Amino acid sequence: MSSVYQVNKGINKAIEFRGVKAQYIGYLAGVLVALLLLFAILYICGVNTWVCLILIGGTGTGLVTTIFRLSHKYGQYGLQKKSAKRSLPNYLKFRSRKLFIHLTEQSDLLSAVEKTIYPRKNIKVLPTGKDLGGAYDKY
Repeated sequence: MSSVYQVNKGINKAIEFRGVKAQYIGYLAGVLVALLLLFAILYICGVNTWVCLILIGGTGTGLVTTIFRLSHKYGQYGLQKKSAKRSLPNYLKFRSRKLFIHLTEQSDLLSAVEKTIYPRKNIKVLPTGKDLGGAYDKY
């Protein structure tokens, strides 16, 4: 008797809930919990219920819309890449020429290694991550 096994075809895909991807699901949950706590605090302080509802509804609509927009604009890792890009320096200062003097020797060594690793194929090793199927091309 043969067994039937389910195959998960979504391996390594980002989790998605109603269009919100990856870490934005956590942001959305945090916003909803914060709005619930804010409503409870305002209600306990004696603010009118309708004022609480209008305030929480408006704030919630704005924050949820912002999270959806960020999720669609940046995707799974885009917002993290954008924040990491801000921490890059505008320029680099080198106080010596040592790095550039030996640069051609290192590139000759790299091309010799490429020829030994890939003798028949015309493949270049790119250290930028582009050899991973173009996964980083869109950012």
